[in-house]
Amino acid sequence: MIHVFRWSIYFIGIMIFSLGITITVNVQHLGIHPWDVLNVALFDLVGLSIGSWAIIISFVLIVISWILDKSYIKIGTFLNAVLVGAFVDLYMWLDFLPKATDTWVDIAIIIAGIIVMGLGGGFYNSAGVGSGPRDGFMLSISDKTGTSIGKVRIITESGVLVLGLILGGPVFIFTFIFTFIQSPIFEQTYLQMGRVVERVSLAHSRKHAADTRNYG
Repeated sequence: MIHVFRWSIYFIGIMIFSLGITITVNVQHLGIHPWDVLNVALFDLVGLSIGSWAIIISFVLIVISWILDKSYIKIGTFLNAVLVGAFVDLYMWLDFLPKATDTWVDIAIIIAGIIVMGLGGGFYNSAGVGSGPRDGFMLSISDKTGTSIGKVRIITESGVLVLGLILGGPVFIFTFIFTFIQSPIFEQTYLQMGRVVERVSLAHSRKHAADTRNYG
């Protein structure tokens, strides 16, 4: 029961998170998240699809994380690597999300996308079935180097941003304010949903213990 609940939260979160990515990519001229800057740049430069590049880069990060610290790699990490890219491509193929209008409306669209990403990220992380490839990568580097997670995140995402920019990715003002909008929403969603998951887990454990005593 509890496993079904955790995985349901996880999959719902992945779907929401991917939806947010797709919304922001549709108005990419305003700037998108550094990792998505790199995905879009590689798509424009080489081909395949934006989701395909998200999957490829995710597996590269998983391999590096596996070498550095296997503890952050779980089945949810592998599913994240595949599902986020797959859902982004699916949403783009369905073509039902708002497109760029080159008006002030685009600002509202990208803010909505960032909020949706924050909600989705908090959701799937609260399930506790594995860190995402990017998070696991940064956490493993932090552990190995003794550097704070915040500093590793800044250095890593700055490096990814520079690489994406060199490759011609969409960098603009929202690329730099992305974290300031997304992070607080992610944190609150993660904490609130984490409490819900914890309560459900505790209730399930008590019920299981009671059933075991009654059976005995």
